[in-house]
Amino acid sequence: MGKVLVAFFSASGVTKKVAENLAKAAGADLFEIVPKQIYTSADLNWMDKKSRSSVEMNDRNCRPEIATKVDDMEQYDMIFVGFPVWWYREPSIIDTFMESYDFTGQKVIPFCTSGGSGLGDSSRNMEALASGAKVLEGKRLSSSISESELKNWIEGLNK
Repeated sequence: MGKVLVAFFSASGVTKKVAENLAKAAGADLFEIVPKQIYTSADLNWMDKKSRSSVEMNDRNCRPEIATKVDDMEQYDMIFVGFPVWWYREPSIIDTFMESYDFTGQKVIPFCTSGGSGLGDSSRNMEALASGAKVLEGKRLSSSISESELKNWIEGLNK
């Protein structure tokens, strides 16, 4: 399988928990995508059309800044990228992440957490932003997914 990274953005902690379990199951390094300007609960109020997250998601060119970077991204063969689903797609900070690196020759596997929505257009969006990468379809993962279920999913990706 080669060297694996689990990179994730988590607004409420749910995606972080899943990412930590995935990294453990995959024997992977873990990297949290932290926004330079942390999201407040008011920023995340999807019912307020003027909230930061609503404004960002309505502007497909929005690229929120990330506080840190992955050192030596080219060392990884497989990169899982996790996020909560916002408006049926990846948050704009994931677009920033995807445009920040050269993923040529690497497998990128999106995963999301959500109360019920799937990945939507996320895989296709991420593929467009990561030229040269092989972006797989990805999966919505439950916050209660077991380590054995994660291992089975990972093994299936290597076939």
